[in-house]
Amino acid sequence: MNIVAWVLQIVLAVLFLAAGGTKLTRPKEKLQPMMGWVEPVEPRNVKLLAATEILGALGLVLPWATGIAKVLTPLAAVGLAIVMAGAVIVHARRNEPWYAQLVLFILCVVVAAVRF
Repeated sequence: MNIVAWVLQIVLAVLFLAAGGTKLTRPKEKLQPMMGWVEPVEPRNVKLLAATEILGALGLVLPWATGIAKVLTPLAAVGLAIVMAGAVIVHARRNEPWYAQLVLFILCVVVAAVRF
């Protein structure tokens, strides 16, 4: 089970780093064509979400890898699950596909459950 958890942690970390990095480094106007949900959202809130995703991604891997404050790994997974629950709601309200966000939510919950 430890290997499965590690694989999930690394895959989720890479995905959230990529998503957060994209949101953090690009202006809102360049995000709109591929992420329509950013239109009504303040640019600072998009950057805040990006920072949350990046910190969550780091929290999925670093504490468990270093053995320092291991409890932060499942807490990061719970935090990212909350972000993904919000993403499912936002995409469902906008009549956009939300299945990918639901899968990420489930994977974050699995990591949290295994690591707690």
